Amino acid sequence: MNKHNILHHIPKTKEGTYYTIDFPMPHGMEIVTVAYSYKRFRGKSLRLSKMVNIVDIGLIDADNRFIGWSGSAKSSVFTGQYTTIQGYAMVPLKPGVWKIIVGAYKIPDEGLDVSYEISYKKSEARWFIGDLHMHSNASDGKHDIFTLTQMASKKKLDFIAVSNHNNYSENMHLPVIPGLTLIPAVEWTHYLGHMNFFGVKAPFINSFIANNEEEMRNLVSDAKSLGAKISVNHPKCNICPYLWKSDDVFDIIEVWNGPMRKVNMDAIKWWHEMLLSGKKIPIIGGSDFHKKHHIVRMANPVTSVYADSPSKEDILNAISNGHSYITSSVKGVSLKLSYNEAMMGDTAKYQSEQKISVSADNLKAGISVRLVSNHGTISEWKHFKKGKLKAEIQIPEKCSFVYLIAQRNVLGQVFCCAISNPIYFE
Repeated sequence: MNKHNILHHIPKTKEGTYYTIDFPMPHGMEIVTVAYSYKRFRGKSLRLSKMVNIVDIGLIDADNRFIGWSGSAKSSVFTGQYTTIQGYAMVPLKPGVWKIIVGAYKIPDEGLDVSYEISYKKSEARWFIGDLHMHSNASDGKHDIFTLTQMASKKKLDFIAVSNHNNYSENMHLPVIPGLTLIPAVEWTHYLGHMNFFGVKAPFINSFIANNEEEMRNLVSDAKSLGAKISVNHPKCNICPYLWKSDDVFDIIEVWNGPMRKVNMDAIKWWHEMLLSGKKIPIIGGSDFHKKHHIVRMANPVTSVYADSPSKEDILNAISNGHSYITSSVKGVSLKLSYNEAMMGDTAKYQSEQKISVSADNLKAGISVRLVSNHGTISEWKHFKKGKLKAEIQIPEKCSFVYLIAQRNVLGQVFCCAISNPIYFE
């Protein structure tokens, strides 16, 4: 069920009263929208002085809980577990009988016909775009967390992680912003390297202090026992690179930090060498944003994640499984890679007759796309029709992984525009 229509007649006798009419809420819905229309004005004028009919609206859920009220100010309202219109609670859409609150304020003598259209959006897996690395004024950023969420919403991000240095105070009271998922995070900041701890409000059992390899490993192990996902940040940074000896403590690698530059290309090369050694480790990107009017900009880069829902648990689970790619911005190059039922991040059984499906979008002049494996570059494309790429490629035997990378040559140096996680092969 995608839509449900109700034509309701309000008699004059109902004027000045409130009452409800029922509508069904099917199972598995993520967003419900209720739009309504009726003859509001006398003649063709839309002036308030000519408004003769007024009907107000509100919602009640299947448990008979009041969800919201907007009077006659809005002709359409929506709500759901992860987003809502102002004036309405953000709630799971429990299946059953919901109610529209009818406020019959001004009704003509002959009564009034009101048309209600209820639209449903199912909960289903899809792509979400977010920035996994930024700082507020709780550490060395210049903006409070509410300002960061406003900026993220304006940039059309679906999720962010505010990862302050060794500081998780804001995780205890993260704001609830309709349409924007906030993932709890801390950037564990040490003189030998930085790591993001995702998904846990307070990832340090005691404090963040660790002064040798063993203490570092214990600290990371404790955070993982609490459910944290660990990302090594900007590992090839000139100022604060990853210098610990252990390369088996982190779950994820932030290969793209802030503006694309050589240190990020070095991080991609480091990750590629790990793939050649047999490791399966997902990659992400994050802006490391601190303040406006700076070369480091929020949502540059972003990580695009294929998740079951906008919940922080589903987004982190998808990131941990490598169901994602990194691109320069919300409008940057998009990448897709599939092999039978497998997508990027998955492990598939190699079949000699099966081809890998490649697609990319938002490709501009000067960008090339390569399909890379442990054998090197399998295919490369430089010319695209309407900025799109679609191809089916036969991959060689004994291929252990493949991934896509879009690149651009800038003054003789090759820089990444977008990069996917691999599909691995048994």
